[in-house]
Amino acid sequence: MKLASLFSGGKDSCYSLLKAKQQGHEIVCLISIISENKESYMFHFPNIHLVKEQAEALELPIILKQTKGKKELELDDLKEAIKQAIKKFNIEGIVCGALASEYQRSRVQKICDELNIKMIAPLWHTDIEQYMHDLIKDNFKIIISGIGAEGLSEQDLGKVIDKDFIEKTKKTQIHLGAEGGEYETTVLDCPLFRKRIEILDAEKQMDSEYSGVYKIKKVKLVEKTNH
Repeated sequence: MKLASLFSGGKDSCYSLLKAKQQGHEIVCLISIISENKESYMFHFPNIHLVKEQAEALELPIILKQTKGKKELELDDLKEAIKQAIKKFNIEGIVCGALASEYQRSRVQKICDELNIKMIAPLWHTDIEQYMHDLIKDNFKIIISGIGAEGLSEQDLGKVIDKDFIEKTKKTQIHLGAEGGEYETTVLDCPLFRKRIEILDAEKQMDSEYSGVYKIKKVKLVEKTNH
């Protein structure tokens, strides 16, 4: 099936894209919603601008759509972007990275039903701990680009997710896969990337003791020697 990927550049959208391809689907484009509201209920915020470089690394066209990020109204912007993908790329469905959020999954499903296309959610209700270890096993390089929960600190910003991070997070009240927005991620490399992303300039910006972002200011795409 020809699919568009709802793409934030974080771990879940990247891994669901990989799983959809493994299931035999053809990913023909990415759809990224650029929200002006960092508290958006639906859309990833930190470093969303990097989706352009990630799309280039994936060698896929991308549809970018701005939204004010107002609850429920932002879904109209998503629907418009999906309509564009249907018209331009003839997509038959959407792949999304929902793990356990019924709020997110149900709203994407409703839009797909209205537009008469399928929704594929390869990670829905997956075993979260196994999933986090699979990310590492499958050579995903993922950094923490935002935090928003007690148990995380400024030191975590910019860190690569590894086994130590998984073990540390398991000892807190934080959802291990960050389905509640406890932390945000940015993927710098994965098996589908033809090039990897190298950060040239970034800074940590803290709002409070447990809340902040790793703002990536400048990157470059680097050839992968093993590709």
